[in-house]
Amino acid sequence: MKIYTKTGDKGQTALYGGTRVSKASARVDSYGNIDELNSFIGISKSHIEDEEVLKQLKKIQFDLFTVGSEAATPADKLMLANGKSRLPLIISETEIEELEQWMDAFEEKLEPLQYFILPGGGKPATFLHAARTICRRAERSLVFLNEAEEVRPELIKYLNRLSDYLFVLARYISKLNNEPEEYWNPNER
Repeated sequence: MKIYTKTGDKGQTALYGGTRVSKASARVDSYGNIDELNSFIGISKSHIEDEEVLKQLKKIQFDLFTVGSEAATPADKLMLANGKSRLPLIISETEIEELEQWMDAFEEKLEPLQYFILPGGGKPATFLHAARTICRRAERSLVFLNEAEEVRPELIKYLNRLSDYLFVLARYISKLNNEPEEYWNPNER
């Protein structure tokens, strides 16, 4: 089977369920941002050695495919004619709570925040900060899509929590690697 189909050569693509739309649509933009986020998490993983963190990030990448598959499916196509879900998995409160538990464990090992942190802290942390900003963009694009078409609130909530997780993880990785954090302190200009 060839990877190229030529069906998108005129700027159209098929959503999950068969509906064809412009590649510039809000839905395609949203799952494209999720895909970019997943790739940046992969880049981050290539610079991290902590096995527990790598295990978490692999789970997150799996979950992002789940989020992306739902983002690529119009609400009216989520259920099949026989009443079963088109998607084998969906994001739930379980995955959101998992992110919160991981963050809580990292934060127990970190100094409390007093100032904003400048993105940096070594190569792995810097990539995690970039992933965090891409996550925020993915979240905004799902919110934008939700203004025109229904999006389950759990998807937006998951990305919101994931961006917080990536921020805390960047701080944790900086600490593991003995990389100092740089602060944005407006009093020290």
